[in-house]
Amino acid sequence: MTNDSKKKSEMGLLDHLEELRTRLFICISGLVVTTAVSFAFVDFLRSLLTRPAGDMTFIYTRPAEALMANIRVAFIAGVIFAMPLILTQFILFISPALYKNEKKVIIPTVLAMLLFFVLGFSFAYYTVLPFAIRFFIGFASHDLTPMFTISEYLGFATQFLFSFGFVFQMPLVFLFLGKLNIVTPGFLRKNRKYALLIIFVFAAILTPPDVFSQIMMAVPLMFLYELGIMLVVISQRRRKKEDDWK
Repeated sequence: MTNDSKKKSEMGLLDHLEELRTRLFICISGLVVTTAVSFAFVDFLRSLLTRPAGDMTFIYTRPAEALMANIRVAFIAGVIFAMPLILTQFILFISPALYKNEKKVIIPTVLAMLLFFVLGFSFAYYTVLPFAIRFFIGFASHDLTPMFTISEYLGFATQFLFSFGFVFQMPLVFLFLGKLNIVTPGFLRKNRKYALLIIFVFAAILTPPDVFSQIMMAVPLMFLYELGIMLVVISQRRRKKEDDWK
Protein backbone atom coordinates (compact mmCIF):
# COMPACT_ATOMS: atom_id res chain seq x y z
CA MET A 1 0.00 0.00 0.00
CA THR A 2 1.41 3.42 -0.98
CA ASN A 3 1.64 6.39 1.35
CA ASP A 4 -1.15 8.18 -0.56
CA SER A 5 -3.54 5.23 -0.20
CA LYS A 6 -2.68 4.94 3.50
CA LYS A 7 -3.46 8.62 3.99
CA LYS A 8 -6.77 8.23 2.14
CA SER A 9 -7.79 5.24 4.28
CA GLU A 10 -6.78 7.09 7.44
CA MET A 11 -8.76 10.14 6.35
CA GLY A 12 -11.73 7.92 5.56
CA LEU A 13 -11.57 6.35 9.02
CA LEU A 14 -11.22 9.76 10.66
CA ASP A 15 -14.19 11.06 8.67
CA HIS A 16 -16.30 8.11 9.84
CA LEU A 17 -15.26 8.63 13.46
CA GLU A 18 -16.05 12.34 13.20
CA GLU A 19 -19.46 11.60 11.72
CA LEU A 20 -20.10 9.01 14.44
CA ARG A 21 -19.18 11.57 17.09
CA THR A 22 -21.55 14.10 15.52
CA ARG A 23 -24.41 11.59 15.32
CA LEU A 24 -23.87 10.52 18.95
CA PHE A 25 -23.80 14.14 20.06
CA ILE A 26 -27.11 14.80 18.30
CA CYS A 27 -28.67 11.69 19.87
CA ILE A 28 -27.44 12.52 23.38
CA SER A 29 -28.50 16.16 23.03
CA GLY A 30 -31.94 15.09 21.85
CA LEU A 31 -32.23 12.64 24.75
CA VAL A 32 -31.27 15.35 27.25
CA VAL A 33 -33.91 17.70 25.81
CA THR A 34 -36.70 15.09 25.74
CA THR A 35 -35.82 13.95 29.27
CA ALA A 36 -35.87 17.53 30.56
CA VAL A 37 -39.23 18.21 28.90
CA SER A 38 -40.58 14.92 30.25
CA PHE A 39 -39.49 15.88 33.76
CA ALA A 40 -41.66 18.99 33.50
CA PHE A 41 -44.67 16.69 32.98
CA VAL A 42 -43.46 13.91 35.28
CA ASP A 43 -46.63 13.80 37.41
CA PHE A 44 -48.77 13.09 34.34
CA LEU A 45 -46.29 10.54 32.97
CA ARG A 46 -46.03 8.78 36.31
CA SER A 47 -49.82 8.56 36.47
CA LEU A 48 -49.78 6.83 33.06
CA LEU A 49 -47.30 4.24 34.28
CA THR A 50 -49.22 3.59 37.50
CA ARG A 51 -52.64 3.45 35.79
CA PRO A 52 -52.49 -0.35 35.24
CA ALA A 53 -52.34 -0.71 39.04
CA GLY A 54 -55.78 0.89 39.40
CA ASP A 55 -56.42 2.93 42.53
CA MET A 56 -53.45 1.54 44.46
CA THR A 57 -51.53 4.05 46.57
CA PHE A 58 -47.75 3.80 46.41
CA ILE A 59 -45.28 4.66 49.16
CA TYR A 60 -41.61 5.52 49.37
CA THR A 61 -39.34 4.49 52.22
CA ARG A 62 -36.17 6.46 51.53
CA PRO A 63 -35.79 10.26 51.47
CA ALA A 64 -34.65 10.47 47.84
CA GLU A 65 -36.76 7.60 46.50
CA ALA A 66 -39.59 9.77 45.15
CA LEU A 67 -37.13 12.07 43.37
CA MET A 68 -35.23 9.14 41.84
CA ALA A 69 -38.54 7.60 40.74
CA ASN A 70 -39.47 10.84 38.97
CA ILE A 71 -36.06 10.95 37.28
CA ARG A 72 -36.51 7.35 36.13
CA VAL A 73 -39.94 8.12 34.68
CA ALA A 74 -38.61 11.21 32.89
CA PHE A 75 -35.66 9.27 31.47
CA ILE A 76 -37.86 6.42 30.21
CA ALA A 77 -40.20 8.90 28.54
CA GLY A 78 -37.20 10.79 27.17
CA VAL A 79 -35.83 7.64 25.55
CA ILE A 80 -39.22 6.88 23.97
CA PHE A 81 -39.69 10.42 22.63
CA ALA A 82 -36.09 10.59 21.39
CA MET A 83 -36.29 7.23 19.61
CA PRO A 84 -37.35 8.67 16.20
CA LEU A 85 -34.35 11.02 16.29
CA ILE A 86 -31.99 8.23 17.38
CA LEU A 87 -33.21 5.89 14.63
CA THR A 88 -32.95 8.67 12.04
CA GLN A 89 -29.34 9.35 13.01
CA PHE A 90 -28.59 5.62 12.87
CA ILE A 91 -30.04 5.33 9.36
CA LEU A 92 -28.18 8.43 8.17
CA PHE A 93 -24.91 7.03 9.56
CA ILE A 94 -25.13 3.61 7.91
CA SER A 95 -26.87 4.64 4.66
CA PRO A 96 -23.66 5.60 2.77
CA ALA A 97 -22.40 2.02 3.22
CA LEU A 98 -25.61 0.44 1.93
CA TYR A 99 -26.47 -0.57 -1.62
CA LYS A 100 -29.51 0.95 -3.30
CA ASN A 101 -31.69 -2.13 -2.74
CA GLU A 102 -30.58 -2.26 0.92
CA LYS A 103 -31.57 1.37 1.41
CA LYS A 104 -35.07 0.52 0.19
CA VAL A 105 -35.33 -2.18 2.86
CA ILE A 106 -33.85 -0.38 5.89
CA ILE A 107 -36.64 2.18 6.43
CA PRO A 108 -39.55 -0.32 6.16
CA THR A 109 -37.60 -2.65 8.47
CA VAL A 110 -37.10 0.04 11.11
CA LEU A 111 -40.76 1.08 10.86
CA ALA A 112 -41.85 -2.55 11.23
CA MET A 113 -39.63 -2.93 14.31
CA LEU A 114 -41.17 0.19 15.83
CA LEU A 115 -44.67 -1.05 15.04
CA PHE A 116 -44.09 -4.44 16.65
CA PHE A 117 -42.44 -2.80 19.67
CA VAL A 118 -45.46 -0.54 20.14
CA LEU A 119 -47.78 -3.53 19.75
CA GLY A 120 -45.89 -5.49 22.40
CA PHE A 121 -45.66 -2.51 24.75
CA SER A 122 -49.37 -1.72 24.33
CA PHE A 123 -50.41 -5.36 24.75
CA ALA A 124 -48.53 -5.53 28.05
CA TYR A 125 -49.79 -2.12 29.21
CA TYR A 126 -53.49 -2.68 28.53
CA THR A 127 -53.76 -6.43 29.11
CA VAL A 128 -50.94 -8.30 30.81
CA LEU A 129 -49.68 -5.78 33.37
CA PRO A 130 -53.11 -4.92 34.88
CA PHE A 131 -53.93 -8.64 35.07
CA ALA A 132 -50.58 -9.39 36.73
CA ILE A 133 -51.06 -6.61 39.31
CA ARG A 134 -54.56 -7.86 40.16
CA PHE A 135 -53.22 -11.39 40.46
CA PHE A 136 -50.53 -10.39 42.97
CA ILE A 137 -52.87 -8.13 44.94
CA GLY A 138 -55.26 -11.07 45.18
CA PHE A 139 -52.97 -12.63 47.78
CA ALA A 140 -53.89 -9.89 50.26
CA SER A 141 -55.74 -10.98 53.40
CA HIS A 142 -56.74 -9.64 56.80
CA ASP A 143 -53.13 -9.93 57.97
CA LEU A 144 -51.43 -9.13 54.63
CA THR A 145 -51.78 -5.65 53.14
CA PRO A 146 -50.16 -4.94 49.74
CA MET A 147 -47.92 -1.86 49.95
CA PHE A 148 -45.69 -1.28 46.92
CA THR A 149 -42.96 1.33 46.92
CA ILE A 150 -42.99 3.52 43.83
CA SER A 151 -39.48 2.42 42.84
CA GLU A 152 -40.38 -1.29 43.13
CA TYR A 153 -43.49 -0.81 41.02
CA LEU A 154 -41.71 1.23 38.35
CA GLY A 155 -38.95 -1.36 38.12
CA PHE A 156 -41.52 -4.15 37.77
CA ALA A 157 -43.69 -2.27 35.26
CA THR A 158 -40.89 -1.00 33.00
CA GLN A 159 -39.22 -4.42 32.89
CA PHE A 160 -42.56 -5.94 31.96
CA LEU A 161 -43.47 -3.36 29.31
CA PHE A 162 -40.10 -3.16 27.56
CA SER A 163 -39.63 -6.93 27.65
CA PHE A 164 -42.89 -7.38 25.76
CA GLY A 165 -41.87 -4.68 23.31
CA PHE A 166 -38.62 -6.49 22.54
CA VAL A 167 -39.98 -10.04 22.35
CA PHE A 168 -42.62 -8.91 19.86
CA GLN A 169 -39.71 -8.58 17.41
CA MET A 170 -39.59 -12.38 17.11
CA PRO A 171 -41.67 -12.64 13.88
CA LEU A 172 -39.43 -10.04 12.22
CA VAL A 173 -36.32 -11.96 13.28
CA PHE A 174 -37.76 -15.13 11.74
CA LEU A 175 -38.66 -13.23 8.57
CA PHE A 176 -35.11 -11.87 8.31
CA LEU A 177 -33.56 -15.31 8.88
CA GLY A 178 -35.96 -16.80 6.35
CA LYS A 179 -34.92 -14.28 3.70
CA LEU A 180 -31.30 -15.32 4.30
CA ASN A 181 -32.30 -19.01 3.97
CA ILE A 182 -31.00 -19.67 7.48
CA VAL A 183 -34.36 -21.07 8.65
CA THR A 184 -37.26 -22.67 6.80
CA PRO A 185 -40.89 -23.26 7.82
CA GLY A 186 -40.16 -26.99 8.04
CA PHE A 187 -37.22 -26.41 10.37
CA LEU A 188 -39.28 -24.15 12.64
CA ARG A 189 -42.19 -26.60 12.77
CA LYS A 190 -39.90 -29.56 13.43
CA ASN A 191 -38.24 -27.83 16.38
CA ARG A 192 -41.37 -26.52 18.11
CA LYS A 193 -40.73 -28.53 21.28
CA TYR A 194 -37.22 -27.12 21.63
CA ALA A 195 -38.52 -23.64 20.86
CA LEU A 196 -41.10 -24.03 23.64
CA LEU A 197 -38.34 -24.81 26.14
CA ILE A 198 -36.26 -21.85 24.95
CA ILE A 199 -39.32 -19.57 25.14
CA PHE A 200 -39.91 -20.42 28.80
CA VAL A 201 -36.23 -19.95 29.65
CA PHE A 202 -36.20 -16.65 27.77
CA ALA A 203 -39.37 -15.51 29.53
CA ALA A 204 -37.85 -16.40 32.90
CA ILE A 205 -34.83 -14.21 32.13
CA LEU A 206 -36.79 -11.18 30.91
CA THR A 207 -39.68 -11.09 33.36
CA PRO A 208 -39.67 -10.46 37.12
CA PRO A 209 -38.69 -13.56 39.14
CA ASP A 210 -42.03 -15.33 39.49
CA VAL A 211 -43.67 -18.18 37.58
CA PHE A 212 -46.86 -16.23 36.82
CA SER A 213 -45.01 -13.44 34.97
CA GLN A 214 -43.02 -16.07 33.10
CA ILE A 215 -46.20 -17.78 31.88
CA MET A 216 -47.79 -14.43 30.98
CA MET A 217 -44.90 -13.75 28.60
CA ALA A 218 -44.41 -17.31 27.35
CA VAL A 219 -47.98 -17.68 26.04
CA PRO A 220 -47.81 -14.64 23.68
CA LEU A 221 -44.34 -15.78 22.62
CA MET A 222 -45.77 -19.10 21.44
CA PHE A 223 -48.30 -17.24 19.28
CA LEU A 224 -45.51 -15.01 17.96
CA TYR A 225 -43.52 -18.13 17.09
CA GLU A 226 -46.41 -19.36 14.94
CA LEU A 227 -46.78 -15.89 13.38
CA GLY A 228 -43.08 -15.98 12.53
CA ILE A 229 -43.56 -19.30 10.73
CA MET A 230 -46.44 -17.81 8.71
CA LEU A 231 -44.30 -14.81 7.70
CA VAL A 232 -41.47 -17.09 6.55
CA VAL A 233 -43.96 -19.15 4.50
CA ILE A 234 -45.38 -16.02 2.85
CA SER A 235 -41.89 -14.65 2.16
CA GLN A 236 -40.67 -17.87 0.54
CA ARG A 237 -43.80 -18.20 -1.60
CA ARG A 238 -43.34 -14.65 -2.82
CA ARG A 239 -39.69 -15.32 -3.62
CA LYS A 240 -40.62 -18.48 -5.51
CA LYS A 241 -43.13 -16.55 -7.63
CA GLU A 242 -40.48 -13.92 -8.40
CA ASP A 243 -38.02 -16.65 -9.42
CA ASP A 244 -40.65 -18.26 -11.66
CA TRP A 245 -41.21 -14.94 -13.44
CA LYS A 246 -37.49 -14.57 -14.20
